[in-house]
Amino acid sequence: MSVSIVGLDFRQVGFSFTMFGDLFEEDYSSESNNQYGKEKKLKTKVLEPPAPREFTNLSGIRNQGGTCYLNSLLQTLHFTPEFREALFSLGPEELGSFEDKDKPDAKVRIIPLQLQRMFAQLLLLDQDAASTTDLTDSFGWTSDEEMRQHDVQELNRILFSALETSLVGTSGHDLINRLYHGTIVNQVVCKECKNVSEKQEDFLDLTVAVKNVSGLEDALWNMYVEEEVFDYDNLYHCGTCDRLVKAAKSELDDLEYVYDLFSVIIHQGGCYGGHYHVYIKDVDHLGNWEFQEEKSKPDLQNQEEIDDDPLIILKAVLLQEENNLIPVDQLGQKLLKKIGISWNKKYRKRYGPLRKFLQLHSQIFLLSSDESTVSLLKNGSLQAESDFQRKEQPLLQTHASASPGLHDTTSCPHWFDINDSKVQPIKEKDIERQFQGKESAYMLFYRKSQLQRPPEARANPRYGVPCHLLNEMDAANIELQRKRAECDSANNNFELHLHLGPHYHFFNGALHPTSSQAESVWDLTFDKRTTLGDLRQSVFQLVEFWEGDLVLSVAKLVPAGLHVHQRLAGDDLTLCEVGIEDGEDIFVWNGVEVGGIHIPTGSDCEPVLINILHLTASSEGGRRQQTVEAAHVFPSNAEVRAVLTALAMPEGVLFVSTTNPVGEENWVAIPEEDLKKTFREQGLRNGSSLLVQESNDGNSLLLRQGKWFTGMNEINWLQIQNLCEVESEKKQVKISATVNTVVFEIRTKAIKELKLMKELAENSCLRPIDRNGKLLCPVPDSYTVKEAELKMGSSLGLCPGKAPTPSQCLKLMLERCGLPGDMWHLRKMDWCYEAGEPLCEEDASLKELMIRSGDTLLLTEGKLLPVGFLKVPIWWYQPGGPSGHWKSLEDQMNGTPSLGGAWRAASTQGAPGDLYAEASLRHVGDLEISEEATLLELKAQAMTLSPSSDFVIPSPAFLRAWTLESKSPSRLLRINLKRLKEYKLGRKTEICLEPLQKEENLGPHDVVLRTQLRVPGKRAYGPHVDLVWDTARGWTTSSLRQCIAHSCSLPVEKIEIAKYFPEKFEWLPVSSWNQQITKRKKKKKQDNLQGAPYYLKDGDTIGIKNLLVEDDEDFSTARDDLGKAAQRQLALGKQKSQEALRVQGGDVCSRAKTPGRPRAPEASLSIHVGSFR
Repeated sequence: MSVSIVGLDFRQVGFSFTMFGDLFEEDYSSESNNQYGKEKKLKTKVLEPPAPREFTNLSGIRNQGGTCYLNSLLQTLHFTPEFREALFSLGPEELGSFEDKDKPDAKVRIIPLQLQRMFAQLLLLDQDAASTTDLTDSFGWTSDEEMRQHDVQELNRILFSALETSLVGTSGHDLINRLYHGTIVNQVVCKECKNVSEKQEDFLDLTVAVKNVSGLEDALWNMYVEEEVFDYDNLYHCGTCDRLVKAAKSELDDLEYVYDLFSVIIHQGGCYGGHYHVYIKDVDHLGNWEFQEEKSKPDLQNQEEIDDDPLIILKAVLLQEENNLIPVDQLGQKLLKKIGISWNKKYRKRYGPLRKFLQLHSQIFLLSSDESTVSLLKNGSLQAESDFQRKEQPLLQTHASASPGLHDTTSCPHWFDINDSKVQPIKEKDIERQFQGKESAYMLFYRKSQLQRPPEARANPRYGVPCHLLNEMDAANIELQRKRAECDSANNNFELHLHLGPHYHFFNGALHPTSSQAESVWDLTFDKRTTLGDLRQSVFQLVEFWEGDLVLSVAKLVPAGLHVHQRLAGDDLTLCEVGIEDGEDIFVWNGVEVGGIHIPTGSDCEPVLINILHLTASSEGGRRQQTVEAAHVFPSNAEVRAVLTALAMPEGVLFVSTTNPVGEENWVAIPEEDLKKTFREQGLRNGSSLLVQESNDGNSLLLRQGKWFTGMNEINWLQIQNLCEVESEKKQVKISATVNTVVFEIRTKAIKELKLMKELAENSCLRPIDRNGKLLCPVPDSYTVKEAELKMGSSLGLCPGKAPTPSQCLKLMLERCGLPGDMWHLRKMDWCYEAGEPLCEEDASLKELMIRSGDTLLLTEGKLLPVGFLKVPIWWYQPGGPSGHWKSLEDQMNGTPSLGGAWRAASTQGAPGDLYAEASLRHVGDLEISEEATLLELKAQAMTLSPSSDFVIPSPAFLRAWTLESKSPSRLLRINLKRLKEYKLGRKTEICLEPLQKEENLGPHDVVLRTQLRVPGKRAYGPHVDLVWDTARGWTTSSLRQCIAHSCSLPVEKIEIAKYFPEKFEWLPVSSWNQQITKRKKKKKQDNLQGAPYYLKDGDTIGIKNLLVEDDEDFSTARDDLGKAAQRQLALGKQKSQEALRVQGGDVCSRAKTPGRPRAPEASLSIHVGSFR
């Protein structure tokens, strides 16, 4: 390993180094081929301005992907005052200007100009990190070059060469030579005639080998100072003696100059990749070196005393205000800003509310008559100022020292660790600890100790910066402040919807506006950092007519209307602390009633909209019945029996709607005892349907089992609601129709019966209304009721306009392109002119999808699923050797196939590996299902797939569902009534179903394990048996052992169990140790089989050994031995093939050092410079 040394103004060879000891030890273990990939950052449009500088007051440099080596070198050059000021001394008259760079005859030296701007930004621009994009563009680098990492020493030489070329013909033509040029003088002394021969060698940096040396001084001595003797077979030819003689070679030992180390570029990783950062000494004291955690160390006791005494803090806040006067509402905000915590969190529990605290200390604080403002009494003000200054003085001194160098009493410069964008102070002793083999010093920079800095340069970042750059940075800082203010306002403002109580009335279980939306709902933009009291005051000013108490409550818009949830309290809390979110609905009222009606509040009584279908006698008489459908609103905490009360029925039977596997609608009767449950407990949501039947009606439309019979087939009408902005005598009408009636005919009849304008016939459409009251996609006029898939008795809305939908756009585009079929969908082109997100909401209008005139839509092949739907591949799964499964033990022994011969036979004995080897998977089809469907519904629909019809499965409860990964069961899906979206199934999830011989309804704590009892006297196991283990009391060893012992009818102490790892063919005994619990020690965490080393989960195989008949410790089988032997043979074969490849490549000797992965070819580093000669 070698280290490069760069010295500022090398003129002689004698060096005295400021050393840290042996810092140079390479660690090959951290080699990386693609380290820059971890630093990769795409060039994206920055929406927010860069953050301001942190407490160090120094700016880092953003990494473009692999430019950490460039950042480290640039920071070193920037912190070299002589280099920085020499570059700044070159004005626009010599370098040109950016404005002229595109002129053909102008000579603009773009690289020095970009370096000047970069250094000015690092010195003066208030941002946490600067960008090198413009600089690397001036180098002629592409994005690939910015992502590729190079050697920093190579970059140093190439950059210096590029600067020399760029500065030809200017006063800075010798800048590099003047600052970094050094000379080595080699002396050879003849031992015969004492003649001295000297030879000079120029250099910009020195390279020394540091391997197997104690430190850098020894490395320099070995390479440049130690005397080399020419004798024996290595004689020297002396010009004076004109023959081969003995001689000695050495360098001049001149100690005129002393050099101090001021920059160490660190490389972490191997020679093919890694990461660079740099330790830099701040020569000009530009940064704040104080550690953040040390700010409170000078007088921690005083600081804690100040924070714990609210009198001192409040008096200090008032002393800083004009006339010592401040509104009480703002006092809490000032307190929060000063100590970083609100009054309620810090002091309320001990001292009570802030206003009460001020009243109790009337000898110090003076409240106005309306208690809106507070001030300090004159005598209290003087006393407060002296008390606070006495206690605050050490704290203020500490913060004053945080200014970058202004109050720093130490004259010795400090060190900083600059790692791309991150800048942190570091101590010299901590630098020594950085080199423990993990990192290596790679490049060292030195300055003459005799170089002195002028006093005006100390802690003055503007020193030496040209005026045009000062003006540019000042303007840039003003622009940054403006952008940050705009961004801060945008990020902290949110919109609130104020619903005014006087403009609402309580009707049908919810609040509804009595006037237009403009009068009843006000949209208010507010800063979320302000308090609830500020919001309340703003509302008071807006509603001048208000009388009495003004209460703000969080409300929620539900299908039934507006419902009040929670009253807001705590005027001293910010809106964020109160829990208000963007777009929140706030109800403004007196907190008790609206329009003389008491308003129920809270989530428990949230109203739900239920569709009630009531069977009544037909107007034609006889035994015919007709269905009357109406929407009713009930509180969520009301009993389901309230439906009968709402219909004025003393008795009745309620039926809830379900869907069978075929997709037909069924009605299931609710048991009498469940009528006492609430709507929420019964699982009824907005849009749920209930069918009510009188209990004494024996000739109903329903069978006794509760299945739908003929009722819906007899409905021959569609209900049309007037949703046009035109008044009519009726709000809705029923239009008679058949499955062959055209939609256009239904629409014209509805317009006629609603007595609307005839013009609507050409400018309206019918849109189905779902059970949640949502308008769906408009129905084409040319469709029949059957083609439009409309159900008789359903509701449609008559809406104005012919709103196009994505599906209509898709159809039109397919027609114009002449493309057949329906396997296409639309995508919107994004700003990069690439395909964006698909337009998958077919029921949304183009306006709702934010499609505007001029947008480009892409026609993409492939059919999309509806929103909220999943396409799930279904597999049928049957483990081998099932005990308690569909295949009987006799079938297994005889090897006869069962269930249609679809499955292979499995042996009854052997290793558990048989379970995996003989398990069979069979794809039965894909299922398109809603995410709102339950696991039970998925199983039911999977039973209808044709290949699964070979099996006679009584009900979905006889199926067990697993997710499938790598063609094997992975995660068990339990709880049949849980919705699919709660399982968080991905778009590519596959599910396999395992048939069972008995019903199974697993709870959230049930774990399914495959247990196998070992055959005594043989290295084999019996058929596996599924064990359901309840882990509600914990995943402990004792709990599992008790469950297994109970299932095997054996004493707990007479069994041993082990988990099988099929991928390793190994068994891991499950130990039965118990932790001791003493009174003096806290209870230790119990053993958890979910963690290491067992990682127990559903589907794992557990071997059981009966100690009554067998007491050896071996759980393995002959099959395990064969599996391990096969694995060893495979590993040996891979090793031999790798060795054969190395032999062919002629690299046998170096195979120990050759990395396993092939490396990409090295790319040369270059900087493109124009000609200025």
